Amino acid sequence: MWTTKTFLTKTKRGNVLKIVREHYLRDDLLCGSAACNFCPHKDDELVLEANPESLCGLFDSNHYLILDTNVVLHQIDVIEEDALKNVIILQTVLEEVKHQNTAIFQRLLEVIGNKKRKFFSFVNEHHKDTYVERNPGEKQNDRNDRAIRKAASWYASHLSIKNIDGQFPQIVLLTDDEKNRQLAHDEGILTCTVSDYIKNVNGYPGLSDKLSKNVIPESCSKDALYPAHLTPTQIHAGIRNGKLHQGTFHASRDNYLEGNATISGCEKSILLQGHIGINRAIDGDIVAIEILPQEEWSKPSDIVLEDKTEDPGDFLEEESQLLTISKADDDITPTGKVVGIIRRKWRQYCGILLPSKFPGATRHLFTPAEKRIPRVRIETRQSDILASQRILVALDSWPRNSRYPLGHFVRSLGPIGDKDAENEVILLEHDVPHARFSEAVLACLPPDNWTIPEEELARRVDLRATCVCSVDPPGCTDIDDALHARRAAAGYEVGVHIADVTHFVRPHSALDREAAARATTVYLVDKRIDMVPELLSSNLCSLRGGEERLAFSCIWILDENAHVLSTKFHKSVIKSRAAMTYEEAQMAIDETSRNDEIATSLRLLNKLAKKLKQRRLDNGALLLASPEIRFQVDSETHEPLDVQAKRIVDTNSMVEEFMLLANVSVAERIAADYPQSALLRRHPAPPPAHFNAFLKAASRQGFELDVSTNKSFSKSLNEAVIPERPFFNTLLRIMATRCMQQAVYFSSGSKTQEEFYHYGLACPIYTHFTSPIRRYADVVVHRLLAGSVGADATHAALLDTRAAQALCDNLNYRHRHAQLAARASVALNTHILFKNREEVESAVVLAVKRNALQVLIPKYGLEGPLYLPSDKFTYNEEENVQICNDIVFKTFDELTVRLTLDSSNLQHRKLVFQLVTPFIPGVSYVQQTKDDQMEVENVEIKTDEKKRKDLPETKNKKKKKSKT
Repeated sequence: MWTTKTFLTKTKRGNVLKIVREHYLRDDLLCGSAACNFCPHKDDELVLEANPESLCGLFDSNHYLILDTNVVLHQIDVIEEDALKNVIILQTVLEEVKHQNTAIFQRLLEVIGNKKRKFFSFVNEHHKDTYVERNPGEKQNDRNDRAIRKAASWYASHLSIKNIDGQFPQIVLLTDDEKNRQLAHDEGILTCTVSDYIKNVNGYPGLSDKLSKNVIPESCSKDALYPAHLTPTQIHAGIRNGKLHQGTFHASRDNYLEGNATISGCEKSILLQGHIGINRAIDGDIVAIEILPQEEWSKPSDIVLEDKTEDPGDFLEEESQLLTISKADDDITPTGKVVGIIRRKWRQYCGILLPSKFPGATRHLFTPAEKRIPRVRIETRQSDILASQRILVALDSWPRNSRYPLGHFVRSLGPIGDKDAENEVILLEHDVPHARFSEAVLACLPPDNWTIPEEELARRVDLRATCVCSVDPPGCTDIDDALHARRAAAGYEVGVHIADVTHFVRPHSALDREAAARATTVYLVDKRIDMVPELLSSNLCSLRGGEERLAFSCIWILDENAHVLSTKFHKSVIKSRAAMTYEEAQMAIDETSRNDEIATSLRLLNKLAKKLKQRRLDNGALLLASPEIRFQVDSETHEPLDVQAKRIVDTNSMVEEFMLLANVSVAERIAADYPQSALLRRHPAPPPAHFNAFLKAASRQGFELDVSTNKSFSKSLNEAVIPERPFFNTLLRIMATRCMQQAVYFSSGSKTQEEFYHYGLACPIYTHFTSPIRRYADVVVHRLLAGSVGADATHAALLDTRAAQALCDNLNYRHRHAQLAARASVALNTHILFKNREEVESAVVLAVKRNALQVLIPKYGLEGPLYLPSDKFTYNEEENVQICNDIVFKTFDELTVRLTLDSSNLQHRKLVFQLVTPFIPGVSYVQQTKDDQMEVENVEIKTDEKKRKDLPETKNKKKKKSKT
């Protein structure tokens, strides 16, 4: 049988459109219960047990659970626990959850898919006995609640059919909606709140810790600390009339009372300060902002400020002194306040528990590992156990009368300081997908002993006889690229050969979807989180020496001055002669006695690369720098043994130049053939305001840098040299890097041709083609190029501009978080390395803050704050210097620091930089010489002797000796 469903929707012009659809109902849908004597089940269709054990003390009889939508949305952490079994998930609930939160929907599907959990999905919306029509004037939510109650009633009566002895499972409806519970009770349905049910479950200690805390309505003003948020209707009206603005809130890492929001149409971000200005926004939230009158605008605080370690209670401290709000110069920033939350971007957060000082207390503070996230109040009876663990906590709500948000415990990650637990924290905190590849993904892989089929060889250009080699960092196993160069009739033939990952990763497969979701390989110091399974990343796709591999080749003919005369692209098969490190390749070039084919090819590549690089620099490309470091890691324990700044040789630049040339060549081709959907990469020019502090610091050193164009900036950087300070120019480039904006992926149809420009590389168009093993962007570019040259079919998804932009958004997000995860891994291993170690090294001042100097140690590439006591130093805001008597600290100054690790705060272990020279009494650390140590040891020996002489036993012995 069938019925009709009617929908009312509004068109873009505001007209109301009535949609009527046929809705089919059936009477042969199975209930899934082994206790049923009516439905014609097959064995594999019996999900629910015939005699489900009751673990809840509130219900003596065996029972099945039915959950309403809000229970699933708010209590998914409880639902994922094994304590809940034999649960019926209705189609009504599934559809609502999918509509409201896709992440929770996916988690629910995983639970349903776990056969041990006994979760049964019942299609109540298509069963003739459980489907309910929406009544005139009835809200959709009320209709859905009625549908859930109808299904619960049907199950209760259905299971009783043909059960003569009356022994069949009862139905218990879990809902926190008081009205729904009362209606269910009136209809004879057993019902219970989630909290009451979970707190009475036996055999699962700690389960109640995972209960989500109820949200207190904004209208509740009792003991309110924060202003009430505007309603969605008020926010929408305010944005429409221009009084409010929508933006994404970004909390400061250095000052917990400060943040900013980026809004469209405003060149500068909007500054938000203080508890009231931030008004319970959490990093990543999409918020409604009211911009303050211009006379109330301020500038970002230049003080480093962390929240206090102890729970201050529910009150907000005086903020004026903490923020040091200043309006002294031209850096005044548009300032606003958060008046509403449009969408929360909360996730699960890693951190540690700060147990209450009151014995037996159940309310405790949780401190997140991410400094931009406020501390969270949670309830647990396991504080004694959890205090030594890294734990995961989810946020539930942030009432107006609570200084901190409320949350609940999710799970433990492992002991604090344990390497595996700390790596897990890094991956979770940076939202890095790192679960094992699913069976569906692994099923897409070829066999381990796969070899290139003859028919595939016939379709490709055979380059196995060409002298191709790869040049990579030491220990690299995911080799994406290889090169060759040889003389040609019209100049030089140069080839870049890139692993043909798309031969194995086919569109819309489970492997493709997983690679798209991960978007990039993430490199930690001691491990790698692959974008594709290891069989591909380190074997079949990796261009290893001496093995035949599938490739996508870009071949140029270059003249003597490295100008491109012609370009061609084709799928190929290659056999690399050697997989070399940068140092090995450099040795082959420099060793004059070597004249083999590999050395000759490398020298030719190196010669042409230098000409390519010079032409790029002449065009305005920027040579920037960053303090990159490399760890020496123990091969067995994976513990860091030493750290040093990365050494760069000519072959680094050689490989880079040809990868850049390949990326530019491919970008030009795909943009020409796919003008609306080519995946490209752009680097916007930094706003002039980004350079203010940098230019002031350079000016104090006597250099007036011209940043009007990238070409003039590059020229200025080249000329800013202090002969007696060789590291100065590198330092200048490191600081220049921090003025830049992030390069981003975009779809060609979403930007104008002028916006394609890549500022850092000074090229009008650019993409990523050369690393498809570790970047999904390159996989998409390979597919576009293959379609362009006729090497593969062009599938429809490649031409979908909306899908292309959504893909770019995910790529940018994952790329950024992969970078942050890599930096966090470096910090973790640095802390491990310096655990029982101290160093005194030369350092350079990168920035001057109100209460600290940001310093860099060139030897290690490490940086951090060197805090200055306010009673000794005076901060000159106008000159941006710190003064102590006749000593003045300014940017670029050289000094000596002592480097140690402070482990007193288990959550945030940190490197401590302590001033050594210039020497300031009461501030600088005094190094002990060997003579000083010997003198101290002698003093200690004499003191010990004196103590022994003063002991009663010794005195008595002396007296006895004198008598005899």
